[in-house]
Amino acid sequence: MRCSIITAGLLAAAVLTACGTADPAGSAKPGESATAAPTTASRAAGTPEPTAPTATPPTTAKPPTTAKPRAPKLIRVPRVVGHNHQTAQNEMQAAGLHMLREKDATGRGRLLLWDRNWVVVRQSPSPGERVAPDTTITLYSKKIGE
Repeated sequence: MRCSIITAGLLAAAVLTACGTADPAGSAKPGESATAAPTTASRAAGTPEPTAPTATPPTTAKPPTTAKPRAPKLIRVPRVVGHNHQTAQNEMQAAGLHMLREKDATGRGRLLLWDRNWVVVRQSPSPGERVAPDTTITLYSKKIGE
């Protein structure tokens, strides 16, 4: 008896597949997989019933956005003429300007080893000018009392 039920189930599945109607209700949609209802043969054989197919929602992929390169944010150069050299450097860095160069304003070519003993007498670029953050700022200083 068991053999005839299995044979009948397989025969029915073969006929449905050959006719192109694996889904008797014809409810399979494009992109979904159709599963046939369990036959009496599969129930009798003790195989688990298949679960209903889960439909996946269509993806709505957006095209990648191309970010426009931003122009660097311009920084206004602070006025530091007359300030102690060390204080002037601190003010420039606080403003976001870190590329600093220092020169002896007297023309003697001395190194500014002890910044606190020097005073800024000129600066380049000019105070108030808007520059990119990577602009080199030159502070011309001389020793206090010279």
